[in-house]
Amino acid sequence: MVLLELLQAVLLGVVQGLTEFLPVSSSGHLLLGQYFLGLDQERFGLSFDVALHLGTLVAVAVFFRRDLLQMAAAFFRSLGGRRDLSEPDQRLAYLVLAATIPAALIGYLWEDFFETAVRSPWVVVFNLAFVGLLFLVAEAVGRKSRRAEKMSFAEAVGIGLAQAAALVPGVSRSGATITLGLLFGLRREEAARFSFLMSAPIIAGAGTLQLGEVLAEGLGPEQALMFVVGFLSSAVVGYLAIKFFISFVARHSLRAFAYYRFGLAALVAVLLLL
Repeated sequence: MVLLELLQAVLLGVVQGLTEFLPVSSSGHLLLGQYFLGLDQERFGLSFDVALHLGTLVAVAVFFRRDLLQMAAAFFRSLGGRRDLSEPDQRLAYLVLAATIPAALIGYLWEDFFETAVRSPWVVVFNLAFVGLLFLVAEAVGRKSRRAEKMSFAEAVGIGLAQAAALVPGVSRSGATITLGLLFGLRREEAARFSFLMSAPIIAGAGTLQLGEVLAEGLGPEQALMFVVGFLSSAVVGYLAIKFFISFVARHSLRAFAYYRFGLAALVAVLLLL
């Protein structure tokens, strides 16, 4: 039984690491996995959820360590009276902050509602197809010529709202934010980079809140083992997913992911109707 749970923990960690950063919806895949394979993520407990969050946070922090350090240094310089929003790193730091606020507020206030009211395989089917269609529209009409630091703060807030929409299973946080970035004229790799950078404070905030609860309750031996397995698998796979996706979108469109979403939506719909 312990071996089976370890294998399930590895599987869920791999799914989380892949789908958190690829625009295919981590919540949607986890929900479908639980529904069709009988994998109940909830029985691993809060500590496992924290492990998955921290694993994906480490993946972002390691891959974008230079960007994050430069943004942090620029932000603290601005607090010391050297504010200059024409400086790329400083402006990017404030844009990420502007994008984080709406997503953090909506997530904090209504996360429980979204986790219970819209957790249906049919919701996932609809959102997989709908957001896939948005990929095709964004690819067709987006100019794909701007850098992220050239965005306005209103556009950054809009991308933050798109990030919050990913609370609904099947939407995809990276999918929603990258799509809106393309519609705002960002180059694909710039839209992906901004999406991943803005995910760091959200994941860190959610993980920190949950980690406090876990530490207050304490970890038993089995929970600690699940924590380590979930953390390592999501961190390693998440890093590889980011590396692959950044390289992929520099040369290719999002159409392949749109077609994947259409195919998965069709397959799940057929299985649900059988």
